[in-house]
Amino acid sequence: MKYEFINQHRFAFLVEKMCRALKVSRSGYYAWADRGPSRREQANQQLLVKIKRSYDESRRLYGSPRVTADLRESGETCNQKRVARLMRLNGIAAKTKRKFKITTNSRHDQPAAPNLVNQEFTAKRPGRLWTSDITYLWTKASWLYLSVVLDVYNRQIVGWAMSERLNRQLVISSLNQALTQGCPTKNMIFHSDQGSQYTSDEFRELLNNYGILASNSGKGNCYDNAITETFFHTLKTELIYFENYQTREEARLSVFEYIEVFYNRQRRHSALDYKSPVDFLNESNYTNFVSKK
Repeated sequence: MKYEFINQHRFAFLVEKMCRALKVSRSGYYAWADRGPSRREQANQQLLVKIKRSYDESRRLYGSPRVTADLRESGETCNQKRVARLMRLNGIAAKTKRKFKITTNSRHDQPAAPNLVNQEFTAKRPGRLWTSDITYLWTKASWLYLSVVLDVYNRQIVGWAMSERLNRQLVISSLNQALTQGCPTKNMIFHSDQGSQYTSDEFRELLNNYGILASNSGKGNCYDNAITETFFHTLKTELIYFENYQTREEARLSVFEYIEVFYNRQRRHSALDYKSPVDFLNESNYTNFVSKK
C-alpha cells in the first residue's frame, strides 16, 4: 500500500523523500515497481474508472457511501471501505459548502395549529405526512423565495414554487402543485412552522377543503421541521452556494433541474436505502396507489 501511494504521487514529490517519510527503502520501491501492477492493483485501477464515472455522473456530489451503492447496483462487488480508500488516495471528495439562514416570520396574530408530528418524521405510505418550509436565494436581480412540500414517506419534493415575494401565495402555489402531483390521503397531516404564510386564513381554508390536518412547529424550534431544513441544506450546499445567478429566470431553471431531474429521480438518499425518492416509491407497494390518484 505504501509503494502504491509513492507510485501514484511520484510526479509530484521526490521518491526519495516519500520513501524516507513512509519508512520504506528506495530499492524496495523500485523492485516493486519493476514487477508491474499486481492483480489487486489492476482490479483497483479498473474499479477506480467506475468510481470516477459514478462521481462525475453525480455532479461530483457523491461520497463513498453513494458511490458504493451506484457500483453495487451496476453489479460491481466491492465494499465501502475499499471505495473510500481509492477515493481518498485519488483526491475524489464530495463537493459541498456550508452556511444557512432562517426565513420564518412568526410575529403575527394568527393562531397556530397544534404540533401533530412532534419530530416523528415517519410515514408508512405516501400522502400521509407532508412537510413544508420556505428558504431564500440571491440573484443579481433580487432575492427569490422558494417554498417546498416534501412527502415524508419517500422524501420526494411533490410541490414547490418560487417568487420575489414572501407571502401566502407562495406557499399556496407550492401546495397546489403538490395536490396535483402528489397523493394526499384523507386526514393527511401538513406540517410547517408558524410563519404567517402558513397560518393565514386563505391557506388554512385550502387545507380544510382537501380534508388535510394542519400541524405547526413550536415557535423558534428548528428541530420541529428538521426534515425540510435538511432538504434545504442539501440544496444549498450541493447547488446554490456554487452558483452566481444573474437573473431570476436563471435561478428558477437551475432549481427546477436540481429538484425535478436530479434530487427526485437520481440522487441516492441514505434514509431510503440509497435509492432516489422516485425509485423508492416505484419499488414500494404503493406505486399503483399513487398512479390511481
